[in-house]
Amino acid sequence: MGRILAIDFGTKRIGIATTDPSQLIARALVTTSQTEVWNVLDDFLAGEDVETIVVGEPLREDGSKSKIHHLVVGFARKLANRYPQVSVVLFDERYTSKEAEHIIRQSGVGQKKRREKGIIDKISAALILESYMKEKKGW
Repeated sequence: MGRILAIDFGTKRIGIATTDPSQLIARALVTTSQTEVWNVLDDFLAGEDVETIVVGEPLREDGSKSKIHHLVVGFARKLANRYPQVSVVLFDERYTSKEAEHIIRQSGVGQKKRREKGIIDKISAALILESYMKEKKGW
């Protein structure tokens, strides 16, 4: 059984989360830039067995596509072409950024640290991954 990666795609930053090898625990991994994401993913996939990459699909509250939806779909297509041995899945990411902000506030992290957008991105990726795992296992 390989790991599952989740990606919270943004036009400036990309949050990445991963499971443990037995796919029981999701953890925030890293936030990277669009220019560095391929190096980060190449390095990670070279050293780890990854079976699925879940890409957060940005949908509006009513389920319609957000303004960056086409960019996310294009990114997912590039992932599938670059890593043909890995399944690439789009998964609804509604509310994950707001939930990540709430979790960070509740965790007692200082205000200065809370302003770092990279923290929100990788926690959002972990939330996308947790939701995907729950749905996959029927929880």
